[in-house]
Amino acid sequence: MFKLPMTAGGKLLAAAWVAMMLAGCVGSEDTSSAASQITVNSAAGIAQESAVNYDDNENGLVSGATLKRWKDDWTNERPAGITGKLVILQVSAGPAGSEYILPDGVNVFTYLAPSAEWTQTRSNGVITTQSMVLDGPGVDALLKLYNIDPTADMIVCAQGTGSTGNAMAQGRCWYTLRYWGVDKAHLSVLNGGNQWLNGSSMAGGDFAAAPSAADGSEPNTGTVSVRDLPVDNTALQATMQDMLAILPGSDSNVTGDGVLIWDARSLRQFAAGEKAEFGEDTDPDTAGTQACATAYCDVTNTANYMGTFQNSGSRQGHPRGTLQLQYTRLLNSAEGYRYRDKSELENLLNGGTDADGLGFVDATYQLVGSGNAYRPGDTIYTYCETTFRAMITGVASAIILGKPTRFYDGAMVEWNSLSHLQDNTGNYILPTDSPWRSDTKSFYRPALSAGTVATRTIDDAYARNALSIVVEDRAYKIGGSGGGGGSLLPSNPCGG
Repeated sequence: MFKLPMTAGGKLLAAAWVAMMLAGCVGSEDTSSAASQITVNSAAGIAQESAVNYDDNENGLVSGATLKRWKDDWTNERPAGITGKLVILQVSAGPAGSEYILPDGVNVFTYLAPSAEWTQTRSNGVITTQSMVLDGPGVDALLKLYNIDPTADMIVCAQGTGSTGNAMAQGRCWYTLRYWGVDKAHLSVLNGGNQWLNGSSMAGGDFAAAPSAADGSEPNTGTVSVRDLPVDNTALQATMQDMLAILPGSDSNVTGDGVLIWDARSLRQFAAGEKAEFGEDTDPDTAGTQACATAYCDVTNTANYMGTFQNSGSRQGHPRGTLQLQYTRLLNSAEGYRYRDKSELENLLNGGTDADGLGFVDATYQLVGSGNAYRPGDTIYTYCETTFRAMITGVASAIILGKPTRFYDGAMVEWNSLSHLQDNTGNYILPTDSPWRSDTKSFYRPALSAGTVATRTIDDAYARNALSIVVEDRAYKIGGSGGGGGSLLPSNPCGG
């Protein structure tokens, strides 16, 4: 990390910021007052490693046993350095009898903060994309709504009902707050859904039928802003520009290049219908699902691949050089969709296989093998269709295994749109000479008919860069509106 001096009026000179960001790559640090500093973290500086026993964590991934200990006696059991409240944000209600972690209305508060609150449609300067990280006013509105002081409180992102979808949304909660500078000591992810916690580490008396406030009746009295957090964690987001820069020259597993690009989707999506993995349909020509019963299976008719498309996209496939391991392999569905043990996750990240024989595969649809996935020093870039599924892969790598991790937030809904292919109006989404075409750096199979391809919002096919979101968010930190403008800054000059 390194620190950025502010001007007396609280405005950071853009040119000075650029210069110091570049200088920060050599590890220099200004040790003057923290109140006049912004600390810029790399992905490595944002990551944190879990204890082997999740019960031993005081932040990051925390267990039900830890949360119970906290809520039952918060004044005496809260982690060192936490001086405020315990605020639990559930992305859904739990099932009957386990709806909400029990609040006390004094020190412990539980609110329903659903998935839709954690994303926003935004433009990177080239294209407008759904499900991006919240802007500054958006996240400040949530801090106000739930009366959260991220400099004093412990914030716990919880699933409510355990499910893959709620584990994704729980991850978006963590990602949003960490991106905007909440310190790791003030932020936790609860491991597992309420239906499993009730009976494993908690009991019926640890739950309430209603949250601390009903929808529309939240306190809305918070006064602390992300501007009060002198930290720049924007390296947690990888932009489309970053992705274009890190891809290898061929669609192969290149080791030793300092990056692992992780596709969290299913193999059929990664392969655009050419291969299937355990549980996936192997016969798209027949109604129903003819599930693959082994680790990997051939598909009977690979020409019938449109069922792998999402969001009316122009193509399906993957960026060059990426590896695929589906997010579901990291969760234990029999135990409230909790994260698997650290040793299991380490084995998978290193290229090993799970009990079903699944692991990382490359563009040949073959297992890469142990030692050929993550390598020490790699930065992980993870994505899916809208970077919901990738929240699970990223939580596992960033806050359990402690690896430098960046989320390609635009994901395949954005990537597959940046094509010289026609949409349903007959127009090409990008012109042939746009510098932002990603189809030239991808394995893909196009939509069989342009009529199925929805129009995209292209803001500038020849934009000078694709960093508008990061620039806006940095500007908001130092007093800007968060709505654009300002000088254009490098996305992450120091790398992962």
